[in-house]
Amino acid sequence: MPRRTKADRPGAVTAPNRRVEASGRQLAYRSIGEGVPLLLCNRFRGTMDSWDPAFLDALAGHGIRVIVFDHSGLGLSTGERSYNPLEMVEDLRDLSGALGLGPVAVGGWSLGGMVAQAALARIPALLSHVVLIGTAPPGPSARQAEQLFYDIATKPECSLEDEAVLFFGDRSGKGLEAARRSAERLVLREAGRSAEVPWEWAAAQLGDAPRQPLFPSDAVLAALRTTGIPILHVGGDHDIGYPVENWYALSQQLPTLQVITLPGTGNAPHHHHPGPVAAHISVFLRGGKG
Repeated sequence: MPRRTKADRPGAVTAPNRRVEASGRQLAYRSIGEGVPLLLCNRFRGTMDSWDPAFLDALAGHGIRVIVFDHSGLGLSTGERSYNPLEMVEDLRDLSGALGLGPVAVGGWSLGGMVAQAALARIPALLSHVVLIGTAPPGPSARQAEQLFYDIATKPECSLEDEAVLFFGDRSGKGLEAARRSAERLVLREAGRSAEVPWEWAAAQLGDAPRQPLFPSDAVLAALRTTGIPILHVGGDHDIGYPVENWYALSQQLPTLQVITLPGTGNAPHHHHPGPVAAHISVFLRGGKG
């Protein structure tokens, strides 16, 4: 049987939906590319379809097997839904086990980044690397989120201008244009899309105003301070929901943390600059070797 070429393999837009049975529920996932596996946890109100296909395909182009999935009770997955990062770690444990993955790189964006951090405390033996995108560290915040983040993030539907503010740091000019290009890519997949996260439920989990701390977990903070697992955070310099300054404040306390900050963008630097961010992650996963 002839070996498939890269051109024959499904990309992010055409990757089939697959499912595994674990602990009485079905977890839906998609796998893109071949190579070093990277499990990605979704953002707040996100599903498998919230990842820009240009970013996923760029990762796959670097020899990374990208696995996106829907958390329990959300999107195409069944079971009881939760936005508690310490509970959501069970999805990582069960999915990686069902797929037969050894120590694996785990990534997460926004809320998903908190899940990836919680994995450091709950399932460290299953992790090789942790990749964080636009998320908050545990413990007191040096800089709180802006009220505007809560006002937009809890809307039933967000306009393109709203998404430009949240994800690209600017509702006009370059930010708006980047938001438009990413939005066009995000709708390229037509069949087998994940159901949207119920906005009223998600808004109730977030609340309507900044809170201190945003991510209260002494256990996760202790794990970050003592782990030997490499950690990368990629953020934007104008993230109104998860200010990157909070990572700067902790950087001298976290021995394995690397921080990359992209200028002129917000919570989605990987959608604004999919190729460069994928390249940074690829180098990180290979221990600095391109």
